[in-house]
Amino acid sequence: MPSSFLHPFARPSREDFIRLVSGSGSTVTDADGNDYLDAMASLWYCNVGHGRREIAEATAAQMTTLEAYSCFDPFTNERAEELTARVADLAPIDDGRVFLCGSGSEAVDTAMKIARLTQVLAGDPDRNVIISRMRGYHGTNYGGTSAQGLPPNKEGWGELLSAVIQVPGDDVEALASAMADHAGRVAAVITEPVQGAGGVWPPAEGYLESVRRLCDQHGALLIFDEVITGFGRLGDWFGATHFGVTPDLICFAKAVTSGYQPLGGVIVGSRVREALESDPAFVLKTGYTYSGHPTVCAAALANIDILEREGLLERATAIGERLSAGLTAIAADGQVAEVRGRGAVWAVGLHPHQSAVTVRDRMLHLGVITRAIAEHSNTFCPPLVMTDEEIDRVVDALATATQDDG
Repeated sequence: MPSSFLHPFARPSREDFIRLVSGSGSTVTDADGNDYLDAMASLWYCNVGHGRREIAEATAAQMTTLEAYSCFDPFTNERAEELTARVADLAPIDDGRVFLCGSGSEAVDTAMKIARLTQVLAGDPDRNVIISRMRGYHGTNYGGTSAQGLPPNKEGWGELLSAVIQVPGDDVEALASAMADHAGRVAAVITEPVQGAGGVWPPAEGYLESVRRLCDQHGALLIFDEVITGFGRLGDWFGATHFGVTPDLICFAKAVTSGYQPLGGVIVGSRVREALESDPAFVLKTGYTYSGHPTVCAAALANIDILEREGLLERATAIGERLSAGLTAIAADGQVAEVRGRGAVWAVGLHPHQSAVTVRDRMLHLGVITRAIAEHSNTFCPPLVMTDEEIDRVVDALATATQDDG
């Protein structure tokens, strides 16, 4: 019989799961004593690696003073103020402010709400259309599910948000046409700088710059969903910096704490600030019980310290170069169909006769964790502490797992 735990993104009828009990660096260990190289940083997030005592100590220390308290008016706390100032300073948005929540899904829904609200406050209430891209993954709350470009994830949930539409993921002309078709009604365009959970799809050269230009032409806001790309994954603090394109809002989560505590947020730029701050009597009527949770913020501050102190953004670039070289060699041998990626997030696209789940399971047997995306791709997003020798082991495991697949 299945256990009481109803697992996310799993068959509810499944009874057997790998029970993980510990982790250190790039390795996790199960209840039977088997070690696995975590080539996915759990779920795209454990950038500083597992078992970091500094984060545990910072979290425990905060719990002994003020473990939690609501930041709804009129309260705040030192850790929330310190973290938001630090994130704003790292962000490529000048003079930004930071809204805090508990996850990437909450961050996306909040950004969509704020984008529509900004247009209302600016005197354009008819601007409520939000455009996203096919292959995009924007979390599983109702807003993010509506914005997803992964049709199977939208099935069975009933009516989703209206005025949220998708365009082909790599066609800027299709986006231009959609914005023209909805002239005067587009509130925002939301995109990942690198589409991650849909299978790792970097943008075509100049694509993001074109999206920025179209948003400016049509009076729309640009939202970057940086839940995966934020906090070092591409070798910069944010993908916006990596690509040299500045959005109006940035969603973040995952690597802001390396997953040690659940945290997400939205960085808002000057156009949004002006709308929200223009009327001193206006009240922002959105937020979450744990927005600004001091213990969570303490974990994030300790995590950012590690990223800075250990030069892990620079390490992301080196990891990406070594990993991509190994994956490309496998593709050159014909064992996989293609290689896609940027920075330290990569994927292999498989041949039609191959199964991503089969490859995943074979790699697990070899002691390496990858993620299967549908049946077409396997993804790699290593902790930024992974050594060169460990990267080579990941590549070797993929080579072994794909050489006889068919």
